[in-house]
Amino acid sequence: MVTVAGGGVKKTQRLLITGAGGLVGQVLRKELGDTYDLAGVDARRRRGLVRADMTRQRQADRVMEGVDVVIDLASAPWQRPWDDVLSNNIPAVWSTLEAARRQGVRRVVYASSNHVTGLYERDRPYARILAGDYEGLDPTTVPRITTRMPVRPDTPYGVGKALGEAAARYYSEEHGLSVLCLRLGSLNRSSRPSTPRHFATLITHTDMARLARCCIEAPPEVSFGVYYGVSANTWRIWDIDDVSREVGYEPQDDAEQWRQTRDGNPDLGPRGTGALGER
Repeated sequence: MVTVAGGGVKKTQRLLITGAGGLVGQVLRKELGDTYDLAGVDARRRRGLVRADMTRQRQADRVMEGVDVVIDLASAPWQRPWDDVLSNNIPAVWSTLEAARRQGVRRVVYASSNHVTGLYERDRPYARILAGDYEGLDPTTVPRITTRMPVRPDTPYGVGKALGEAAARYYSEEHGLSVLCLRLGSLNRSSRPSTPRHFATLITHTDMARLARCCIEAPPEVSFGVYYGVSANTWRIWDIDDVSREVGYEPQDDAEQWRQTRDGNPDLGPRGTGALGER
């Protein structure tokens, strides 16, 4: 319980994060822990987290008891082959959605990925932008990739995430479960660009937390949505007008703030800090 203006009491929402041991989970646990009654689940034994295999329906049902909102991050990394996607990622999202339905969870926030539409990045002008070649381009006139465009997965992982989005729509329309899918950009430990691509695709830690809060607190009538999760980067290639309009997400960070150092070279963060969505 928390006290609100006027002396009233408002029930703190119980938030469950699956895959909470990963980097995105670590960021959200740090940023959201003071606002929500937060619990974390991970397939590996980690300090402060409940151990559960989210591909197992009984275990998913158990950890979902009494939960208001689930942020579903449980997934094998994007580099993994199809066999891992088939045995882990797909059953994990299905078990999570089914457990949420059974336990009366109010909303699921599903971590999808930019890999669902990754093959657009081979096309011009996106390929040039992601390589840091901006000559002759104006970021204000480049058409951005929207969630209304057909999926074009670039990896088995991306195929699995697209199937997860389809399962989310099914549970929303068939069972009335509110599910918001986030095609996350590049989130890394340094929370700043570490490759030229990241000047377009970065989502900082603070913007990631801001996006999560908006999805948790979105009104009940937002029953389903697919959105890109990215910071307000000048050169971003993904459209975020819908997530701004529907859930109120207004990112505050722009990767350009790291563009120049005193010697005129890009201020790239350390390499090797990969996380969900980064490449």
